[in-house]
Amino acid sequence: MNQDAVLMKEWLPAAYATDVKDAPFGVILMGERIVLFRTSEGIHAWKDLCIHRGAALSLGKVVDDTLVCPYHGWRYDGTGGCVLIPQQNPNQAITKQARAITYEACEANGIIWVRLESGSATRPPVFTEFEDESFHMAFCDTYELKAAAPRVIENFLDVGHLAFLHEGYLGDSAYPEISDYTVNTSEEGIRSSEIDVFQPDPDGRGRPVTARYIYEVLKPTVARLKKTDPDTSSTFSILFAVMPVQPTVSKVFVVLGRNYAFDVPDKQFTDFQTLILSQDEIVLESQRPELLPLDLQAELHLKCDRLSIAYRKWLVELGMTWGTA
Repeated sequence: MNQDAVLMKEWLPAAYATDVKDAPFGVILMGERIVLFRTSEGIHAWKDLCIHRGAALSLGKVVDDTLVCPYHGWRYDGTGGCVLIPQQNPNQAITKQARAITYEACEANGIIWVRLESGSATRPPVFTEFEDESFHMAFCDTYELKAAAPRVIENFLDVGHLAFLHEGYLGDSAYPEISDYTVNTSEEGIRSSEIDVFQPDPDGRGRPVTARYIYEVLKPTVARLKKTDPDTSSTFSILFAVMPVQPTVSKVFVVLGRNYAFDVPDKQFTDFQTLILSQDEIVLESQRPELLPLDLQAELHLKCDRLSIAYRKWLVELGMTWGTA
């Protein structure tokens, strides 16, 4: 496992809640194979490895609240302890060494979160719109990028590229100037003041608006964007959660919340976000160095970059090494 003292203690997105049903579900988190599965006790996350001969437990099945190894049929209960070895006399005690390596797991905001080591945060980041009945939620398909997680988050926070990389959608190159804004960093993360952005098509419905953006960085690989139409008070919020797969590979989970256009199919909004991510993908995978430089002297910066500058400084303060240089 690629160690990072910061991320190991953070709640990290691992799958959508709908991905994990009756069968085990395998993922790779920070270079570690993880199996997710459900029992009557809730969601579980273990190292995807049977202690007997190293088979992937995600290839097995869930039977009577136990996870069954596909190779020799060993059964593990919800605590990770082996409760059945078919090849052994049932009257013979099972060694305590026969147990799976377990991690913390929970479900929030429609996402399954995993923590590889115990930390101070008792729960994953809060997406307030998820609990607000005036908002409708939609879930985008997971999107894999050959890019470091901090690079992906910084791109999400980069308001200056909207008029060019997403021209005709989130910006217009005839209006590239970014209004001045402030950034506040606290123990809870990073938050920007309102940023006015003219957008020909802010959400896929083709209706131009000068949106008011507010960015928040909730965790090192989790951010939130709230954009509001000042004329109608319509609000479109995005929970942008990045799963660090490998140092230069990430998966993105995007949860959308809106308090308007309930009659419009969710697919119109989710397809639009996939389009935007596909445009980001081209540039993100071209960036060098692949790891995000934390030395501010390594690249040039503008006033409109103050959010990404704050993000880099914050990562330094946290001591994060994953995906950084």
